[in-house]
Amino acid sequence: MSLCLALMCVPCLGQGTAAGLEGSWSGTLSLNGTELELVFHLGENCTVDVPAQGAEGIEAAVSCEPGNPEVKIDIPSIGARFEGMYVYNMIAGTFCQSGMEFPLTLVNRGPRMPSRPQTPVPPFPYSVEEVSFVNGSAVLSGSLTVPEGSGMDSPAVVMVSGSGSQNRDEEIMGHKPFAVIADAFARAGIVTLRYDDRCFAASTGDVDNATTDTLAADAASGIAFLRGRGYRNVGVLGHSEGGTIAFMLAAEGLPDFIVSMAGGIEPGSQILFSQVRAQSLCAGASVEQAEAYAAQVLRDFRLQGGAWAARFLDLDPAEYVGRVHCRVLALNGEKDMQVLASGNIPLLQSLLPSAETKIYPGLNHLFQHCDTGLPSEYYGIEETISEEVLSDMAAWILER
Repeated sequence: MSLCLALMCVPCLGQGTAAGLEGSWSGTLSLNGTELELVFHLGENCTVDVPAQGAEGIEAAVSCEPGNPEVKIDIPSIGARFEGMYVYNMIAGTFCQSGMEFPLTLVNRGPRMPSRPQTPVPPFPYSVEEVSFVNGSAVLSGSLTVPEGSGMDSPAVVMVSGSGSQNRDEEIMGHKPFAVIADAFARAGIVTLRYDDRCFAASTGDVDNATTDTLAADAASGIAFLRGRGYRNVGVLGHSEGGTIAFMLAAEGLPDFIVSMAGGIEPGSQILFSQVRAQSLCAGASVEQAEAYAAQVLRDFRLQGGAWAARFLDLDPAEYVGRVHCRVLALNGEKDMQVLASGNIPLLQSLLPSAETKIYPGLNHLFQHCDTGLPSEYYGIEETISEEVLSDMAAWILER
């Protein structure tokens, strides 16, 4: 009797539509001891998200016959397919990709977002002003965070994000690192300017032909904006590629101090090779397999990556580091799998002995406490950035 009732409640689906199943359905795949959440958005236009990998809006097609509890979802761009049975507000079935099959049950409850306890929420004990500044034809929109009681002698910091288009919070997988840093700095008495990357969110400008040099010029305009406001002690805090940009700007004598959070010091080609090699080894590949795969990725990236990739691979930050004369704080996570501390920090120390450096045990590229350091962990970690790192950066800026 129960089975008959279940079949009678099956929604009617038409080819390529999800009438009656509209909404977000989430489920978790178990892959070699780790879990990976998938979110299927079913409706007139069907898409799939993989939050832990930062993938959103992957096109999909859903279909089934009217009155038939079988549901089929094709995801052609990744060569995957889900086939399941609709029963009691669940779709239980199998996810198939690359000849492998995994059990997967979808529940109509929307995506499950882990807690982000460090994300600031109002009311704030400081002011936040919407501002904009320009670099050529690009208009960079951002937030100027000003502590109560601060003045023109208060340290003011331009925040520069890592590679890829990101908003002013450097938002990634639900984390908002720059918002967290701006909040911590404001409470300590430090002014910050953070902005949306060009051609992203509220900012404009050409991004297709932009290189690291273009992004450095954007950040330089941010320094000029703060100096135009009257601030006399202006620094740059950069994360990942933003950290490299901080050194490029310092070589030109633009900031009074810089903080590099996992900023690359090795040539871009070496950074990418080491990154892919380390992550492959962590995933179980042999040294030979990991190095062969890294070499292939390097070749493909150069051929297909466009203007930004070509400049990134050829960029040697050492050319800039040797010309830096301002105060420098450079930080790395010991488990960083994207900019490896083992190659990064020793090279900086040899090129710029005056730089203050620190490697944090157990922290990844986002400066979160982690298990392996692999990017696949970022989404599931509730911590956005280590409180120790926040405290150390603020103290270093203020003690000068």
